[in-house]
Amino acid sequence: MATLILPGEWIKNWEKSGKHEFVQLCKELTEKTDHGSEIRDIQAALYELCWQVVQGNLKLDLVASVLGDMMELRDDMPSILADVFSILDLETGALEEKNKRDHYTQLVGACLFFVPEAILKERLDPETLESLGLIKQAHQFNQKIVKIKTKLFYKQQKFNLLREENEGYAKLITELGQDLSGNITSHVVLESIKSLIGCFNLDPNRVLDIILEVYESRSDQDEFFLSLIKSYMCEPLTLCHILGFKFKFYQEPNEETPKSLYHIAAALLHHNLIELEDLYVHLMPLDATIIEEHKRDISEAKQIARKLVMVVLPSEKNEDKEKEKEKEEEKNERPPDNQKLGLLEALLRIGDWHHAQSIMDQMPSFYATSHKAIALALCQLVHLTVEPLYRRAGVPKGARGCVMHPLRNKRAPRPAENFEDLRRDTFSMLCYLGPHLSHDPILFAKIVRLGKGFMKEYQSDGRPDIKDKMDTLLSCFLSIADQVLLPSLSLMECNACMSEELWGLFKLFPYQHRYRLYGQWKNETYSSICFIMLSQIQWYDNLIVPVVDSLKYLTSLNYDVLAYCIIEALANPEKEKMKHDDTTISSWLQSLASLCGAVFRKYPIELAGLLQYVTNQLKAGKSFDLLILKEVVQKMAGIEITDEMTSEQLEAMTGGEQLKAEGGYFGQIRNTKKSSQRLKDALLDHELALPLCLLMAQQRNGVVFLEGGEKHLKLVGHLYDQCHDTLVQFGGFLASNLSTEDYIKRVPSIDILCNQFHTPHDAAFFLSRPMYAHQILSKYDELKKAEKGNRQQQKVHKYVAACEQVMTPVHEAVVSLHPARVWDDLRPQFYATFWSLTMYDLAVPHSAYEREVNKLKVQIKAIEENPEIPLNKKKKEKERCTALQEKLQEEEKKQLEHVQRVLHRLKLEKDNWLLAKSTKNETITKFLQLCLFPRCIFSSIDAVYCARFVELVHQQKTPNFCTLLCYDRVFSAIIYTVASCTENESHRYGRFLCCMLETVTRWHSDRATYEKECVNYPGFLTIFRATGFDGGNKADQLDYENFRHVVHKWHYMLTKASVHCLETGDYTHIRNILIVLTKILPCYPKVLNLGQALECRVHKICLEEKDKRPDLYALAMGYSGRLKSQKVHMVPENEFHHKEQPARSATPASQQNGPGSTGKPATSTSKTEEGTSEDGDRGKDKSQGTAKPVNKANSAAAKVTTSNGNVFKKKKQKTKKTLWSGKEKKEKKEKTPGSTPETKAENRREKQRDERAGKEERVAREGKEKTPKADREKVKPDEKSNKDDKAKAGNGEPVEPSRERDAIKESKSKEKGDRSAVAGSLKSPVPRSESAESERDHKRRKLDSHSSPSHSSSVKVSMA
Repeated sequence: MATLILPGEWIKNWEKSGKHEFVQLCKELTEKTDHGSEIRDIQAALYELCWQVVQGNLKLDLVASVLGDMMELRDDMPSILADVFSILDLETGALEEKNKRDHYTQLVGACLFFVPEAILKERLDPETLESLGLIKQAHQFNQKIVKIKTKLFYKQQKFNLLREENEGYAKLITELGQDLSGNITSHVVLESIKSLIGCFNLDPNRVLDIILEVYESRSDQDEFFLSLIKSYMCEPLTLCHILGFKFKFYQEPNEETPKSLYHIAAALLHHNLIELEDLYVHLMPLDATIIEEHKRDISEAKQIARKLVMVVLPSEKNEDKEKEKEKEEEKNERPPDNQKLGLLEALLRIGDWHHAQSIMDQMPSFYATSHKAIALALCQLVHLTVEPLYRRAGVPKGARGCVMHPLRNKRAPRPAENFEDLRRDTFSMLCYLGPHLSHDPILFAKIVRLGKGFMKEYQSDGRPDIKDKMDTLLSCFLSIADQVLLPSLSLMECNACMSEELWGLFKLFPYQHRYRLYGQWKNETYSSICFIMLSQIQWYDNLIVPVVDSLKYLTSLNYDVLAYCIIEALANPEKEKMKHDDTTISSWLQSLASLCGAVFRKYPIELAGLLQYVTNQLKAGKSFDLLILKEVVQKMAGIEITDEMTSEQLEAMTGGEQLKAEGGYFGQIRNTKKSSQRLKDALLDHELALPLCLLMAQQRNGVVFLEGGEKHLKLVGHLYDQCHDTLVQFGGFLASNLSTEDYIKRVPSIDILCNQFHTPHDAAFFLSRPMYAHQILSKYDELKKAEKGNRQQQKVHKYVAACEQVMTPVHEAVVSLHPARVWDDLRPQFYATFWSLTMYDLAVPHSAYEREVNKLKVQIKAIEENPEIPLNKKKKEKERCTALQEKLQEEEKKQLEHVQRVLHRLKLEKDNWLLAKSTKNETITKFLQLCLFPRCIFSSIDAVYCARFVELVHQQKTPNFCTLLCYDRVFSAIIYTVASCTENESHRYGRFLCCMLETVTRWHSDRATYEKECVNYPGFLTIFRATGFDGGNKADQLDYENFRHVVHKWHYMLTKASVHCLETGDYTHIRNILIVLTKILPCYPKVLNLGQALECRVHKICLEEKDKRPDLYALAMGYSGRLKSQKVHMVPENEFHHKEQPARSATPASQQNGPGSTGKPATSTSKTEEGTSEDGDRGKDKSQGTAKPVNKANSAAAKVTTSNGNVFKKKKQKTKKTLWSGKEKKEKKEKTPGSTPETKAENRREKQRDERAGKEERVAREGKEKTPKADREKVKPDEKSNKDDKAKAGNGEPVEPSRERDAIKESKSKEKGDRSAVAGSLKSPVPRSESAESERDHKRRKLDSHSSPSHSSSVKVSMA
């Protein structure tokens, strides 16, 4: 109570100054007029003074005199002092100190002179009164109080009803029921009522009841009756009791509370004549009953939902029917009305949102609005609230709408004039309404249109001062969409128009907001049929086609929800994306991918979310979902990636875009223009084009080194292929659909791609290649416009100039991609040229153009002859086919001109491609390593391109490029390449080998072709003169027959590698070599004995893998069948390459190996070089070949000179033929048993000589096998000297080109081993090291005696 404290100085100096200061304070407090607060301050001052007396700080008589003086300040001062005494009475009564209680009693006794006893008897405790002597006994006093209170408050007075006259009530009703249209006011009527009450002695409460009854019957006269009741009533509680009695009357079963009663109760509440808390307790049912009812309804609804998806047996059906009958019987006795809901509806009708909100807060969520009447009443209130704003910002153009008149109630929620006003009441009303906005589709449309109007302002108004407000409003609209619009749409009765209206708003939101709304919608409020459909498709992929077709009946919003559902299904963490065997992707993921491609192509669904999902998965290092992107691009853009293309399709893919579309794909891609545009727009709008490319390029290696750690090798290969194929497909889509400006703006330069983004070089050039083509064409067009000249020569020069301007920065950029020593062998210009060109630049597929044009002609003819087609449709189809035909012909002409320009440019550039300071072996090694192999396995088109590029470089007579050596390196060592390929890469590598073999076969099959395309070409020089760039003389060229021998050797090497891979037992080796063999079947095998060797091994695979690995068995069986069909085209070895008969007399003595050898070639030569033959095959990967001792025959055959390099000169052709004829004779003797004693004797003599000549070498070889590596290196002085030669080469000193010498000696060194060799049990390859001769010898002895490529490497080729 104490709000002010008397200063201690006043107490100490009370008589001097304290008393005066206290009296002055009380006077000031008395003079204040602060609406009753002055009484509290005076009470506090008096309390402090009295408390000082109780404490003993002031004398009793001094304080009593001051209190007596204070009585003059106010009339009610005794009452105020009595209140203070009452507080002190309670406080001192609770104290333990008796002296303080005594001080208090003495103080009150001293004040009895100026405080009336009656007041003290009202305020003080009876015990205190007894101690003061005011009463005799406290106990008797208490009993007397109880009796008085009982008489006053509980005893009913007898009232004589007969004193009330009925005439008074009749006049009262007449007075209240009169016409109120005139000057009759509530004040006039109230005076009349008072007169009636006084005259007829009416009960005032009954009069109030009659007033309410009349008001109920005349509820339209709100203003009059409310004013009357407000003037008449004395206490609100009395009015509440009367209303409660009225409500209680209708709380019986089958009774219905009239709406008029609800109305007057709502009106009285709205005008604050009664309190809601007082009336609420009189209404039924109880809140607890409402909660139980709500729970029961929810449980029944869930049970009904479960029954919809359950199969009900007949016995269960009978039980359910009985239960339903019982429920119907229970419902016959209708419970009383829910008076709380009735009052709530009435409050909403008159616009009293405040009290309505209070009632709804007492009930479960959405319980009230689940009743249609209340939902409609609340909707009507929202209508009125949003009307002005809707007229300004929501009405569509051309729509008039129905104007709504506002409520006359001034206390109703104020209408919203701007979007900020919606936050006041409207959003709150909508949240209470929730999903039951579905009862009013018109209001639903209004809210959606207001949302669209707001989004237009939000997107157009970028002022920073209102940004926070706009963001808050955006959050509000998103909440309304989540809690109201989407749930309401679920409850609407198939209103597709509302769905489209809502999509008009939702499409203005970013997809992130939309998908979050859909997630809430699905997980918390609604389970869409989309999820059921997707779950079925994941199990049954044959449903995809009918489902996709049926989706045409969906709305735009449904399509967007479907996109979200697909993404959620893909991201389901409970689903395994691999099958249980961990080797293949799960079928559910494949089914969803197929569905994605079909749905997104056919229907206008936004792609951003799906593309972002794939991007995020790639960022996380997961590549499974690339299957989705692959299907989407394939279906929407019509770009297929498959390694099963036919040769016709592959040829068509080398042409222009029109030819690709018509003849390059399996499917029909005619109608993909719109879907391609949608995909392109999605990628560009969300800046996903380049990130997807870079992530895919990086993920290829991530699949192997990061993602594939614990996965099965087969699955890793499949994921790698999927990632690579999707990259090729996606890059092709971007190249063909993006404009030049868009592409160049997004793809950085090659050095940035490789060095900053760590993109593999093949992928980087793949992405940059279209950019170079665009830039060259743009620059070419600029130059043509700048200087107008129609001559072809001028155009070509301008094209070359354009290429130089565009490609010069590229030449400079690629230098940083590789170490500096690489550019000692290749020029950056050659490297960039190889990687920047495509098959479109090298050749025109005339036959493919002609084939497609003929198809169109046949189609036109068929249209003309078909009588069932209407004339107008005939005309359209003919026009379409004719236009296509003209486009193809124009495209062919355009490509032809382009190819001519490119070839002219290459002709000018070729002299600067390869440097003369490196050996040809080094040059070819770098070319294979950095150019040919990486690109030939990139795509099928690139495989063809690589083969054709090698042929083109040869045809251009490129200096320092050895065609023979290039082909030799490609065909001679395929084991490692095949083993390192994935399945799809094997297809491409096989296609590359097939194209290379096609060229070789063409040269091999016709002498005229060979002499036209190979003779006098630098690539076929067996000796290269440093002084000239011409084709050399005839003696330096490899003639036709020797080339056939070399081709046979290549076939043999392919057979040897194939047999090795087939016999390893390794899954990857066998699968890949079977794929490669299937691809090269048109060109290999051509020799009968090699084909038989392959057939034998493949048959063995079929037997071994039949029950173990079915996929290998299927591959082997397929190849075996096709191989047998090719047998008719195989020829014996002597027809494949010409075997000359030996001419002994023509053999010089220098070629004989000692006395008594009549015309026999020096077999010791073969034996001596036998150890080096394998090096001749395997040493091609080394930078320089291993220098070996050369026998006397070779010494006589080759003369070594050095001028700017090491040059080997060939011996005369006659000597060469003699060597070959000797070998043929020896081979013939071994194959054919002697028929005469002389022959047999000669054979025995030759055999003895062979054994004597080779004995020493065999001993040395066996010693090598038993000698450790360190000792073996000591035994090889020639190899050590070779290392020295390598060191000299590094210092720029001339070194003997032992690699070329090995190539020269290859036929003789190989022949000895080949005599006893077929494609036998080959062991796994060993590293190509200098100490590997023992293993090679061991393998040589393991070869069986089928057939050998005699003369296979009998060509002396000397390379510098």
